[in-house]
Amino acid sequence: MRPIVAILGATATGKSALALRLAERLDGEIVNADALQVYRGFDIGTGKPTAADRARVPHHLLDVLDPGEPLSAGELARRARIAIADVQSRGRLPIVVGGSGLYVRALFSGISPMPQIEPRLRAWLTAARARHGLPALRRWVRALDPPTAAHTTEGDTQRTLRALELALSSGYPQSWWIARSPFARDALCAVRIGLTLPRTVLYHRIAERVSAMVAMGWVGEVEGLLEAGWDTGLPAFQAIGYRQLAQYVRGEIGLDQAVEETIRATRRFAKRQATWFRREPDVVWFDAHDPEATVSRVLDFLKNPGAGDSRE
Repeated sequence: MRPIVAILGATATGKSALALRLAERLDGEIVNADALQVYRGFDIGTGKPTAADRARVPHHLLDVLDPGEPLSAGELARRARIAIADVQSRGRLPIVVGGSGLYVRALFSGISPMPQIEPRLRAWLTAARARHGLPALRRWVRALDPPTAAHTTEGDTQRTLRALELALSSGYPQSWWIARSPFARDALCAVRIGLTLPRTVLYHRIAERVSAMVAMGWVGEVEGLLEAGWDTGLPAFQAIGYRQLAQYVRGEIGLDQAVEETIRATRRFAKRQATWFRREPDVVWFDAHDPEATVSRVLDFLKNPGAGDSRE
């Protein structure tokens, strides 16, 4: 059976481009482990592979959910494992690509089993968010589950609702469930490749990337989503930039402000990603400053993992 390669790292480090090159050279297929590229219609701002990229190499777990459908780390891990097994069954190399740290960990280390949530409770909480706003729900999480609240970002609707669902349905907070049955169950082995850049270089790339996305038609994409009736409180709108551009489309802020806020939010997210992945075990890190050189070094490492000086 072919092994599994995982490409990890912060946004704008070149994970998708490297995965394409490796897949072409190593007879591979790409399995998405990004929590937001699963949503239909959220293409430009999530950095989703283009139709041309998908024609070059088969991709899995893109465009599998509507914007209003929730996705837990456990569910993405389950779907990704099915895709990986399918790729391996055909004698090809699965290449997992993702910057969503929790989802990647759930895939490779396993995740705590959680209780089923009653649809009525989920609907009630969604209505409560509409009535009272997300800040009120975040206060509920702080009261019911302080450890989870401390690790949930201010605008994260999906994780806020998930924490409340678990606490209210089971009587135990999410942090209790995780402590009761932590990661490292049913682990899945993989060769983990990490991409890194100096912070100043990464921040410059992020600014360029956001500007390029706007030039590619990101505003029009957001206009289309709003015209289709999708609410900005839905899970897919957790993708950085979509809410900011929705504010611009609705005339609440200017385009320059929306772009600047998106760049700042992306930089903060990239910093959190880098911190998360640095704590992950068995990641072999490569400097991603020169994409061509990175491809060569990673290929050399995969052919002979015991050689070279790529490890940091």
